[in-house]
Amino acid sequence: MFQLGKTIVSEDLLQKDFVCNLTACKGACCVDGDAGAPLSLEETKILEEIYPKIKPFLRKQGIEAIEAQGTWVNGTDGDLETPLIDNKDCAYVIFDGKTALCGIEQAYNQGIIDWKKPVSCHLYPVRVKDFTEFAAVNYDKWDICDPACSLGQELEVPVYKFVKEALIRRFGEDWYAELETVAQELKKNPN
Repeated sequence: MFQLGKTIVSEDLLQKDFVCNLTACKGACCVDGDAGAPLSLEETKILEEIYPKIKPFLRKQGIEAIEAQGTWVNGTDGDLETPLIDNKDCAYVIFDGKTALCGIEQAYNQGIIDWKKPVSCHLYPVRVKDFTEFAAVNYDKWDICDPACSLGQELEVPVYKFVKEALIRRFGEDWYAELETVAQELKKNPN
């Protein structure tokens, strides 16, 4: 672990490799698990605002879940998160064949909205936990992502490079530049 500003960062972001491999996992991170995607308070407001624009992109089951539960929910641990369909799929998930995709991101890709998706989704496999004085930035190892780890190793792409855009979105360009400096130093002096 090392500190960057008001963050404590796991060295796994620099040492582990990762590139999403949707052909292998079929977007399982959006349909497996026991909770919705973590959201910030600001993101809950964005979801409320953009819901009418993304609704046409969503599945019937997702629309029903959102209209019954709301565009966001308080999870069992009290955290803000996306609603689920029958405690499984994220309500915003759509499918291209058997591959899970994000309905929010589809609306973004078509220029309907200017918000890509929740930053927690954009950051995955990186998870951020905010505390009073700092944020913990960790790599979340999940066996459904084994194909992504293999592809990352094959392509030699460390986690932090794979999620560069999302890390900049969350922490800013200066923070990311510092992270790259730490990564370069660690590569020169691995001990």
